[in-house]
Amino acid sequence: MMNTDKKKQYDIKYAKTHLKRVPLDVQIDKYNLIKNHAKMQGESVNGFIKRAIYETIERDKTE
Repeated sequence: MMNTDKKKQYDIKYAKTHLKRVPLDVQIDKYNLIKNHAKMQGESVNGFIKRAIYETIERDKTE
């Protein structure tokens, strides 16, 4: 198993080469709506937003 420092370095390198952060600003009341819905679905806010995006992309392909 990797030691903590090597794992941290690997994670940073992976994130720099494979991930892109997407800032998203929403009004607090809308965030609370999203958060509560995600919780009811057993998801994190991040997971819910990703699912919503991917499902919308798939739905839009069939229109």
